[in-house]
Amino acid sequence: MEEMGGVEIVGFADAAAFEGWLAEHHTRHEGVWIKVAKKKSGIPSVTDDELVDIGLCYGWISGQRRALDELYYLQKYVPRRPKSLWSQVNVDKVAALTAAGRMREPGLAEVRRAQADGRWASAYESQKTAAVPPDLDAALDAHPGARKAFEALDRTGRYQLILPLLQALTPESRRARLTRALHTLTAGGAP
Repeated sequence: MEEMGGVEIVGFADAAAFEGWLAEHHTRHEGVWIKVAKKKSGIPSVTDDELVDIGLCYGWISGQRRALDELYYLQKYVPRRPKSLWSQVNVDKVAALTAAGRMREPGLAEVRRAQADGRWASAYESQKTAAVPPDLDAALDAHPGARKAFEALDRTGRYQLILPLLQALTPESRRARLTRALHTLTAGGAP
């Protein structure tokens, strides 16, 4: 058995193979490293999109990605942690998977927990759809130097600054993160 850091490495030729494995092993707390063939390798392999969908069905999420060799990379999948935040992308995917009848009880249980504790309703926006939050916009208006630095950032840099605000769970942590963002911008640092 191949492993990395005490976690098994497994390759799957297709989505059905991964789903079958996850149906049997979804209670493994350490997760799994999935050996994914690179697109240009020509080797049959489960795809990133398939991994995400199947993982959601069983309450698992992607973790670290690591290079392996010229043919493969490793993608870690683990059970969702109890207070793990949800992205709006994954909330939308779960809706589609539910409508298609693909969600399984472990995944549905994670959804119910997130709905019960408010993480579902506060899912954060993706880089593609995230807008500048009103509190950040007002703070940038009050600090022209910070506004100029923010506008000089590319889309990724802006999202790196916005994301912590979107993920804040309390008004206090959001204010602290907003203050940190302004400090970063006025100090001339990158997010």
